[in-house]
Amino acid sequence: MKRILIVRTDRVGDVVMITPMIRELRKTFPDAFIATLTNTNTQDILINNPHLDQIIADDLSKDSFYSVTAKLREYDFTDGLLVMPTERAAYQMFLGGVKNRIGVGRKFYEVITLMKSVSRNKYIPLRHEADYCMDLARKIGVVSDDLTPEIFITTEEKKAGMDILRSLDISESDFRIIVHTGSGKSSSNWSEDKYLELIKRITEKHSSAKIILTAKEMSDEFKKNISSLNNNNIVFADQCVKRLRDLICIIANTDLLIAPSTGPLHIASALKIKTIGLYCHRRMNCAKHWGALGSKAVNLEISKEFCDNNCSPDKETCMFEGGITVEDVMKEI
Repeated sequence: MKRILIVRTDRVGDVVMITPMIRELRKTFPDAFIATLTNTNTQDILINNPHLDQIIADDLSKDSFYSVTAKLREYDFTDGLLVMPTERAAYQMFLGGVKNRIGVGRKFYEVITLMKSVSRNKYIPLRHEADYCMDLARKIGVVSDDLTPEIFITTEEKKAGMDILRSLDISESDFRIIVHTGSGKSSSNWSEDKYLELIKRITEKHSSAKIILTAKEMSDEFKKNISSLNNNNIVFADQCVKRLRDLICIIANTDLLIAPSTGPLHIASALKIKTIGLYCHRRMNCAKHWGALGSKAVNLEISKEFCDNNCSPDKETCMFEGGITVEDVMKEI
């Protein structure tokens, strides 16, 4: 019987991208033992996933390296899929006795630990991140192009999320829009002034809609400017989020989420919530590679013409602020 470990210890959106391969591995190997290794924050994405037997978390501290390695050895994994290469995880898999280890590329630490490899071929032709993840599952026998992400919450959790919203004077009958203004510096983003303009426009055109602000990065100045609008339909939910699972349960109770290319956008997509995502045109940040997946997702990307005329030739200086307008978003709402 196969005992499969899927390793992705980076950020929230990255871990959402392995949910399709988890499902397809279960379909291909129904009797297999399937586990994941993530960091302690992102494990919340995988709670209640019916295709998983075990979730292993690493807090990425020096002290936890060997305890995680020992845990891997206990499970006697036959296959280990290192979806995004990290030196730490490669050594944990090697020392943890994972037999058939498959990584991405040929990093030095992958070579000396005798890890097999799947190539991303320098991202040519460019595909979606979830498809690149699926390549590792294909390496051990999966035959699938179904990249639909999924996150599972219980009825009780959904009720708990609605309870949080009720505490903010939001009811089930309200039209609920999350505007997540942060990106964790993982992608290009609007300024808070532009998000303020968007929020004003939403309140003018959809006066009864409830706007929920969830980003931990909101500045005091931005909050002050929002409060000065004196609009009770705009609420701050950032203090209600004690852990990632709380945010997941809040998102599950909303009608629409607007955000840059970041974890909450992919969480909403995986929960089948309507999304409007904001994307830059750079090859490694564009919607083709990182777009929210599913029929309920709208991915707005800066045009090639705007990018060529306004961004630096190497695309390192991004003029994201002017590339997508507030009106572009309003049309999609």
